[in-house]
Amino acid sequence: MRIRAFKGLVPKPELVAEVACVPYDVVNTTEAAALAAGKPLSLLHVDRAEIAFPAGTDIYSDQVYAKALEMFQKLQSEGALVRETEPCIYVYQQQMGEHVQRGIVALTNVEDYDAELIKKHEKTRKDKEDDRTRLIDTISANTGPVFLTYRDEPAVTALVNAKTTEKPLHDFTAPDGIRHTFWRVAGGAEWIAAFGAVPVTYIADGHHRAASAARVARLRRSRNAQHNGTEDYNWFLAVLFPANELKILPYNRIVADLNGHTPEAFLASVKNIFGLEENANPSPDAVGRVSMYLGGKWYGLRCTADANAGPVDRLDVSVLQNKLLAPLLGIDDPRTSKRIDFVGGIRGTDELVKRVDADGGVAFSMYPTTVEQLMDIADAGEIMPPKSTWFEPKLRSGLAIHTF
Repeated sequence: MRIRAFKGLVPKPELVAEVACVPYDVVNTTEAAALAAGKPLSLLHVDRAEIAFPAGTDIYSDQVYAKALEMFQKLQSEGALVRETEPCIYVYQQQMGEHVQRGIVALTNVEDYDAELIKKHEKTRKDKEDDRTRLIDTISANTGPVFLTYRDEPAVTALVNAKTTEKPLHDFTAPDGIRHTFWRVAGGAEWIAAFGAVPVTYIADGHHRAASAARVARLRRSRNAQHNGTEDYNWFLAVLFPANELKILPYNRIVADLNGHTPEAFLASVKNIFGLEENANPSPDAVGRVSMYLGGKWYGLRCTADANAGPVDRLDVSVLQNKLLAPLLGIDDPRTSKRIDFVGGIRGTDELVKRVDADGGVAFSMYPTTVEQLMDIADAGEIMPPKSTWFEPKLRSGLAIHTF
């Protein structure tokens, strides 16, 4: 795998907590506006520039992208974002409670993405991909990194271990309690060489950002009669974490009703499919176990995949979908059904209890999909079911920005 140092934009150290923001796609317009209120330096004014306009404004209108460029230029002209004097890569550490993960911020190559050396496991939506493509092309920058993972490479880990004993460039705790620490590595030649031993990487999160960066590269090539492959637009911003340091939380399910079944009949059918253990722990403790909340009680289910199942069909979310949600509850397409909702594991099982007690229906608490399962699916060239993984902690955008 190729990575590259870059002479990007970084926040002034004293302003980093004001500039850095949550990823654009974990908040809606209302939430982004609330987070950016009273924070004129927040990168959300670029990544979600529609917050500058009245409610109801088309978020994909020309004025929104023009405002994004205006705000991006303003952050630079007012000195909140400053240009590095030499190419750098960075070490990015996140701490959420006792969990710590450390990644490398660098550029990765669009050709590697197109050649499937950067592997995917998710489909993209055209409207979201179109939006990020236009934003990246308008401002000529990647403001938020693609979240990549790889199987641990000892030489890279050794470099990270040594670097994180030094004084960092940035060290702050965000309002959500996540601590973000950032080290600068000038040049990074040794790091780039060490990463050359990594054969492939996997997109953990950021499929739309990666696909959009690749589209922008193709657009720029088509406009540049002198294109030779060395241009900065052939590279995009990423943070690369070793798989053994990542934390995946479950993505739980709530179905609004029992599809015409009485609770008694539904429980009997579930028992025939998966078996039924009463008074189960709300959080299952192993792959192949699902906890179900119905009528004020938790039940334990054994979601065993068929012996000849492929990597996608072995996932607990697939077993539940194929053997219970579709045939019994009528959720034929979880991507489009209005009767199913997905609740990220960061909210905990109390959220499932609260919603089912208030609105009825049934909830399913899942065991987290593993990083190894994600890699197996990507290696097989297959696509994961919707809402299979919830990565925490979330990256912060704006700690280093790649321009071209």
